[in-house]
Parts: sequence; structure tokens; C-alpha cells
Amino acid sequence: MSGERYNPRESEPKWQKVWDEARTFVTANDDPREPYYVLEMFPYPSGRIHMGHVRNYAMGDVVARYQRARGKNVLHPMGWDAFGLPAENAAIERKTHPGTWTYQNIESMKAQLQSMGLSIDWTREIATCDPSYYQHQQSMFIDMMQAGLVTRKSSKVNWDPVDMTVLANEQVIEGKGWRSGAPVEQRELTQWFFKISDFAEELLEALDTLTEWPEKVRTMQRNWIGRSEGLRLLFELVPSAKTDTRSIEVFTTRPDTIFGASFVGLSPDHPLATALATNNVALAEFIAECHRHGTATETLEKAEKQGFDTGLRVKHPVIEAETLPVYVANFILMDYGTGAIFGCPAHDQRDLELARKYGLPVKPVVLPPGADPASFAIGSEAYVDSGNIFNSGFLDGLSIGEAKTAIADFFGARTVDGRPQGQVEVNYRLRDWGISRQRYWGCPIPVIHCEVCGTLPVPKKDLPVRLPEDVTFDRPGNALEHHPTWKHVACPQCGSPARRETDTMDTFVDSSWYYTRFTAPHAKTPTIREVADRWLPVDQYIGGIEHAILHLLYSRFFTRAMKVTGHVGVDEPFKGLFTQGMVTHETYRSAAGTWVPPTEVIVETEGESRSARHITSGEPVTIGSVEKMSKSKKNVVDPDEIVASYGADTARWFMLSDSPPERDVQWTEAGVEGASRFQQRVWRLVCDVVSMARTTPGADSADAANALALGKLSHRAVAGVAQDIEGLRFNRAVAQIYELTHGLAKVRDGGGGPQTLAALRDGVCKLVQLIAPMMPHLAESCWAELGQSGLVADAPWPEVDPKMLVDDEVTLPIQINGKRRSEVTVAKGLSSGEVEALVLALDDIQKALDGKTPKKIVVVQDRIVNVVI
Repeated sequence: MSGERYNPRESEPKWQKVWDEARTFVTANDDPREPYYVLEMFPYPSGRIHMGHVRNYAMGDVVARYQRARGKNVLHPMGWDAFGLPAENAAIERKTHPGTWTYQNIESMKAQLQSMGLSIDWTREIATCDPSYYQHQQSMFIDMMQAGLVTRKSSKVNWDPVDMTVLANEQVIEGKGWRSGAPVEQRELTQWFFKISDFAEELLEALDTLTEWPEKVRTMQRNWIGRSEGLRLLFELVPSAKTDTRSIEVFTTRPDTIFGASFVGLSPDHPLATALATNNVALAEFIAECHRHGTATETLEKAEKQGFDTGLRVKHPVIEAETLPVYVANFILMDYGTGAIFGCPAHDQRDLELARKYGLPVKPVVLPPGADPASFAIGSEAYVDSGNIFNSGFLDGLSIGEAKTAIADFFGARTVDGRPQGQVEVNYRLRDWGISRQRYWGCPIPVIHCEVCGTLPVPKKDLPVRLPEDVTFDRPGNALEHHPTWKHVACPQCGSPARRETDTMDTFVDSSWYYTRFTAPHAKTPTIREVADRWLPVDQYIGGIEHAILHLLYSRFFTRAMKVTGHVGVDEPFKGLFTQGMVTHETYRSAAGTWVPPTEVIVETEGESRSARHITSGEPVTIGSVEKMSKSKKNVVDPDEIVASYGADTARWFMLSDSPPERDVQWTEAGVEGASRFQQRVWRLVCDVVSMARTTPGADSADAANALALGKLSHRAVAGVAQDIEGLRFNRAVAQIYELTHGLAKVRDGGGGPQTLAALRDGVCKLVQLIAPMMPHLAESCWAELGQSGLVADAPWPEVDPKMLVDDEVTLPIQINGKRRSEVTVAKGLSSGEVEALVLALDDIQKALDGKTPKKIVVVQDRIVNVVI
């Protein structure tokens, strides 16, 4: 065996079977060791894993295996985010049931993940589409209803006319559905909501405690929650025959700019706009056009700013005898503030665009530092930075903050319609979470509608409310709504004919609590409180930055809701969060302009130039940009093909070694081949050391010193790799392993005495343990080849001797009259007199002195020597 090349195709299945039969990675909840919970965001079962999965799960596996070696009881589970529209659409396409398609994909992807050698406790596997999972979700929904955390109300929603379902604002990308790509419309629907807004301030403040989260993610959540302090301000309407309304209440975060106001704006859904539209066809059409676009803030920001002059005017609240026009504007949301604003075009870009379009005044009232008040004017960009107030009467000369306080006091002392004209208020951008989705393949909302008793929760004894199997998708819309019998049920309270809720839950609900279910996946209740509290929060959570808002914010809310309802005792779900970069690859195009997969391309290099041709036709292929792997551009690499050709360890090693884990990694054939060569190099090193141990070399004078140096190299590598894994600096850990391997190979090639060879064997054993979290199959083969007992997966992390981390010697640079001339290696802490003697004895220094006697020698201990002549 020792003379053969390492064969991953034989070794990897062998060790996976050994781990499985030994139940190596099965975790017990009653294990007394310190718990450690590592989790990667679970996948949607699309049918195939991709290289992004490989990178994500390899990182988590390194952490899990390392923490096991550190003696902790590690929980590292896996499940499937299995509900959703893709399965429903696939079922329609393939004329099959979504469940059939989903479970086939789960089986396929599970086999792929298992081939990666991940240290996962598969006994805890869950699928969110399984009734044994979603019955507990339904139970918690009922608990949340009883706790006042669920509400049902009519609201404007984003409607995808292709997928025929509601979309969250975050699921609207540039005005289109995130999956269908269809232009999104606004509709008024009665929806179920989770009252996440009740926790807005708590969710915001707690971000400061998440010190192990990327600052970028925390900033994104802060911005999404969007806390703003402002003023509710009443504008008195000039009497008009068009309305009996006497005032308009606006919310503004910039009351300091009131002297620059040039209009009042209403949301298309503002009650006054709706009332005016009943007698104004043009306004009604304008509002309808607004509704043909989504409600997402991003969409409204990018849309052309449009308004409709209602003909109404309001009295300017601080400028006597001046009035302002009232517009309905397409960029104002009804569910933020009051649904009405005052527009100060000079200092808000949206207001400026509207003002320029309709010829409204643009009056600057904030003067930039150093600007001339006589000449300062606004061009195409509003001025939104700091400065002092001007053109503003009694506010002139104040800072923005001082002006906000002064104007709030001013309006607070005045009344309109018997009310204070201005009141300070805190507002949040965060809206309640609408969870209703009009589709079949989702968790049924456990509610019954009775004309006699109203809306009631399904009795818990009747859970789960299962999805019917006999559904058809031959009609557009929700298959549950069209089912002939499923929705018809007796009222649990009065027995009258009643109707089930046919909306299902947003799939983000499924993924907002799955991490708690993993702690006791077979329990008859959603959680076992004491078990969940022992494991939570998750010590290390790993996943993509694309989930920074939706999934992570919803999970933070859901954990708090579960605390309110008694299912957990913690507030935050994830203690540590890491967001990894994407996997990228070059793109290739044929002469006809079609995308060509990397497997069909040969890239040739000549000097610094590169060219490509088709592997079969020989036709030239254009090398394009490096982009995220995507099926549309065909620049994907199939993990199965990599495992078949090189082995899972090679794929894992490359993913961990090529770049910092938070950055994108470019997949290259050369990089993978390099990782494969390193795998063989480690195997040869181990086999050679085993062979050398059978010889009996003689001692030499340098034996002890060489052994000591080798020991220091090994111990430093162990300490350094541990620090880098704990810091999730996997590429730096790999670099230290390369350095150790190189040092061990040099000693192997140079030979040595018995102490050196003993240190070499010890170093190789440590090397195997260092690669075990990253290349676990190779490590097991090497461990067995070295004759070690048991599995390396069960071996404790190597102990580090602190003495081995201390340098006994130091190299001092020597300067003569400030110019470096030589250096000397001395024992640490050597006295100045002893260092001087060694320095003056050096040939380089004697030549430089040329017989002269130094005027002075300055020795900075263990740092530098300065000779002055």
C-alpha cells in the first residue's frame, strides 16, 4: 500500500461507511460535554447541489470537526427548505405531485452531500414539507394568535400575475417578481400578518449585542428596520368645494426645512386621495397607474417621480399668507408615517425630481459649510448633508439639530382643529410581515372561517392540517381554493358549515425556526424547552449575504415570538454569523454567441496570452468575464464530476484554500489539480515516514537541535491552524499546513538521527490531525497507515507545548551610522556587552570599520544594534 498512489475513489466511500456504521457524528442531547452548535443555512431541494453548496458546507464541516476534536459535544444537523413555488411549478411542468418531485430531489441531494464526507448527524434530518414538521409550525401559529402576535387585515400587496401569489417587498427585484420575472402589480387583499413591528426597537437595539456578526449585515438590518425620529405636523387646508376635510397630517424627519416647503404630497392610497378620485376620472386613472407597480421601496425609488395636482391648497404653517399645492405622488407609501409628506425639493432628491417636473419652487434652507448664502443654489442634486439653517426666519443660523428642536417646540405650542399642530414621534420603516401566500405547496394556515363564530384557530388536537394529495393544477391560482372538498369543514365551535383558510404560509416562516427543531427533531412538541435552551443560540451560522435581511431578521423575530409563547428562553437565534463569498468561473461563448460549458472548452496558454477552443469541434471560443456560476451562462462545474475525477477532499481543499472565505473564489482547473497534487504529496510523505521508521539511523551531532527545530515547527502549526479555524480564516490555516508539509518534507529528504526521525513522525501525525477537518478521508487513511488506533475523527486536537512557541534566538540587524551593514543571531536576552563582542568579531563589521574604533555602540536588547564611528 505504501508505494501506491492515494486513490480517493476507493478510500472516500470506505471511510464514509465506517463513520456511518460507528455512528461517529450522531449527537446525544444528554452528553455532559460543552455543547457547540454549528449550522449552515439549509438548502432548497432543487435536485442538484452546486459548488456554492460545497463551499458553504465544507466551511461548516471544518468548524464542526475541529470543535469535536476540541472535546465539545457538537450538533451539526441537516435538513431541507422544501416548500415553495419552484416545486409547484415543476409539478405543473412534469404533470406530477410537488411532493413526489421534492422527495426525489431530497434523495438525490442527500446522496451528493453524503459523498462530500460531511460530519452531519443525519438522524436529525428534517424536511419542512413533512407534516411532522409543519404541524408544530401550525401549533406555534396558534400560540402566536393567542399571544396577540398575529393579525389579519386588508392591505396593499405586491401581486405576481404569473406565479399568482403575494410577494414580500424584498422579493420584488427592480419591479419584477424574484422568480417569475413578471412585472409586479399592487392589489388590495386581506392577509395574515406576524406583528414583527412590535419588536422593531428591540430588534434594532439588540444588533449591538451581535458582535460576532459581520458589520455589513448589522448595518443592512439597521437600515431595513429604519428607525427615524420626526414630527407629525398638521397642515390646514384652504377651504374648497372638493372636500370637507380641514387638515392634512404629515410625518417628516426634516421639520427643520419647513421654510423650504413647496408642496404637500399624498400617497395614492391616502383616504383624501381616494375620496377625491371618486369625482375625478383623471386622478382615478393616475392612482390606478400607480397600483400597476409594486410597493417595494426599491421600485419606488427607481421609478420616475410623478404627481397629480389635486387643486387643493394648504396654508403654509410658518409663512403668513402663503399656500402650497397638494399633489398625489407615486413615491409616497401609505403604510409609512401618515401617508402624507411635505416636500422640500432643495433637500430631498425625490421631492426635487417632482418639483423640477412640475415647475414647483426649489428654495434652499440649509447652507453647506463655507458656502455663500447669496449665491448658493440647487442644481440636479438635492443637498442632503450638514450645514446651518438660512432663508428660514427665526431658525436662521441654527444647526440642523437645533432647528429640529426649535421648530418642534414652535408647533407644539400651536393648534389646528383643536389639536397640537406638531408632535414629536418615532417611526420605523419595518412593516408587519405578511405571510399569506396563494399557493398549494406551503404550510396550511390553521384557521377556520365560520359565518356564525367568525375566524377561529383549528383545535390543536386536529393538527396537522394536512395538504390534500389529490390536487390538480389545471386552473390558474391556488389549487387549495379550487379543491372540491378540502376547504369545506364543520366549525369546531358551533358545528355549522365552515371554510378552511386556503392561503398557505410564506416559506420564510418554515426557515425562521428550523434551527430550534434540530435540537429535538422527534419531540411531540415544537421544542423541548430545556434542550433548546442548552443548544441555542447557534454558535456558528454560515450562509450567503443574500439572506442578510429576510431570513435573518425573520428568524430573530421568530425566536422572540417563541420566547413569548414559551418554546425557548433565548432572544437571539445565532450567536456567530459568517457570510461566505460566491463561487465564480470564467464564461465562454461560441462564435454564434451561445454560452459554452467549461467541460466543453480547452484553454491554452502561450506566454501571457490565453485562447480557448471547443473540445470536439475545435472551433474558437471567446473567453468572457469571471462571474458567479449560473445555469443560464453555463459556467457551472458539477460537484459529482469533481468528486468522480479528483475526490471530495480535493474539492473541499480547493474551496478552503484559494481565497479568504468571505470573498468570491474562482474555480479553475489548475487550482483543483494543485489541490489534488497536494493530496498525493501528503500521502507520499506519510508513507515515506512509515518506511523510515523501520530503519535505525545513527545519531549525529545536530540530532537534538534538528529535532527541537522540527518540534517547534509542528507545535506552531498546530497553534496557528487552531487560531485560524476559530477565526474562520480557512485559507490562512491552509497556508500554515502547506508550510508545515514543506518543512516535514525537507527533513524527510535530508534524513537525520533517531531524535529527528521521532520528531518527524510526531510532526506527520500532527499534520494528519490538522488536515482532518478539511480532508477527512485522506486523514483517516493516513492515520491508519501511521498505525494509530481508532479514527482520527475521534482523536483529540494535538496538545501544544507553550515552550515550543517561544523563540530562544533572535536575529538583530546591525547598522553603522544609520545604514544597515549586517546582522547577527544571538540568544534572547543576551547582555549588551556580550552582543557588542559578537558584533565586533564579525568580518562584515571589521571591514566596514577599516581599523577605526567605534565612538559608541548602542544595543537595543533583542531589537537592533547601532554602531557609531
